[in-house]
Amino acid sequence: MTATTTGTEPATPSSITSSDRRARSRIWRPGRPLHLGATLGPLRHGGGDPACYIDRAGGWWLAAGTPAGAGTLRLTRSAGAGEIHATAWGVGASWLLDGVPSLLGADDDPDGFVPRHPLLAESARRWPGWRVPRSRMVLGSLIPAIIEQKVTGQEAFRSWRELLYRFGTPAPGPLPPGRNYPLRVPPGPAELLAVPSWQWHRAGLDGARVRTIRAVATVARRLEETVKLSAAEAERRLRLVPGVGIWTAAETRQRAHGDPDAVSVGDYHLSGVVGWALLGRTIDDAEMLEVLAPYAGHRYRAIRYIELAGVGPPRRGPRFAGRDYRGF
Repeated sequence: MTATTTGTEPATPSSITSSDRRARSRIWRPGRPLHLGATLGPLRHGGGDPACYIDRAGGWWLAAGTPAGAGTLRLTRSAGAGEIHATAWGVGASWLLDGVPSLLGADDDPDGFVPRHPLLAESARRWPGWRVPRSRMVLGSLIPAIIEQKVTGQEAFRSWRELLYRFGTPAPGPLPPGRNYPLRVPPGPAELLAVPSWQWHRAGLDGARVRTIRAVATVARRLEETVKLSAAEAERRLRLVPGVGIWTAAETRQRAHGDPDAVSVGDYHLSGVVGWALLGRTIDDAEMLEVLAPYAGHRYRAIRYIELAGVGPPRRGPRFAGRDYRGF
């Protein structure tokens, strides 16, 4: 469907620039059940993600750096009509609107996935509106994945917030309902390379992750091209960057490439969750891969259905206390 242009006014005069006053919009009919929260949830990095917001009406707002420039996208679902209403602002608006079907799983093909375990069958039945999203934003998925390497979620989300508030830019478009300050567009390659070392430290990032982020920013254009490559070639190119290992590449491919088979080997919790859900006990990564082998081609799909089912091993003892690198 061709996007149409409509006028819109900002929530407050200071919340929007003159070049951002016009919104572009489109309606997409997926022709199947679609659950926005389940599909877009993995793209949100913590409840306070400055680049992602859910308004009171259930609309999802995403601020992003696109190949055309900064843009803001709002998505809402019309339950009765089975329509997705998308509105976008900024110079990246058209790119974002063109990618709405891919973002919401139109490229994902679940054929061939046969749930061999009752829990997977039940979760697939309960979540017919979930599909693997394909954001096409490699840097936007890769940078937070690097930040999340070998630290707790709380630490990573804090660092992501500080990075965006200090070095991101205000998102184009009106203020989302319920907010009195704009979303933040994540910094692009040039901005990341310009961050001084002491500011990385202030954001709680150690030297190894900073070096990886800088290496990624240096070859960002080549990495963005991986959305057009096969899964194997995308994996190979991502992992050519020093510091991008199997876990980081998989986390990126799940979100940016829509890869239904990408397994985050090396995750602190994942093998235990998969083992508990499918075997009733915790397992290591090697056994997890054996358990998931029957789902080859759809291993991430199986994992996501486990996550949506909310099943995992019982917690015992205190939570892991992460290290605050700002104190070093």
